[in-house]
Amino acid sequence: MNSAETKVKIKLNSTILPVDGDRENYEMWLDGSLVEKSGKTYLRYTERLEEKEIRTTVKMGNEQALILRGGGVKMRLPFNIVQEEIGAYDTQFGSMPIVTKTRHLSYDYNEDKSMSGTFNVQYDLIISGQAVGKYTLEIQYSEVLE
Repeated sequence: MNSAETKVKIKLNSTILPVDGDRENYEMWLDGSLVEKSGKTYLRYTERLEEKEIRTTVKMGNEQALILRGGGVKMRLPFNIVQEEIGAYDTQFGSMPIVTKTRHLSYDYNEDKSMSGTFNVQYDLIISGQAVGKYTLEIQYSEVLE
């Protein structure tokens, strides 16, 4: 099992359109690593949110993808362009099932001279049978050339 790891700069754009509320936009620049393992591509990075450190792994694909978060926030967010998926969000009161309805999923990458790519997912988040909002996540990454 061979895996290659490349240091990357990550630009993360997140838009949340809650069912009741105003649109929220977030933009972050992060350092991370791109890992290729068994024919799959993973992006790993750590973000800080209100004194919490959140380790995130994004398994990127065009039909299925997965975001795993650990540390300050524990979450498993699966995406599937064909069907709704059930994930989990851990709260202080226990694990709560969440449903993702993927509207759009794309992963484009360029392996020519530098490793770079864009991962884009748009989904509805459903908690306890209720849609809570429409989410868009775009991640652009490019290799850090030493």
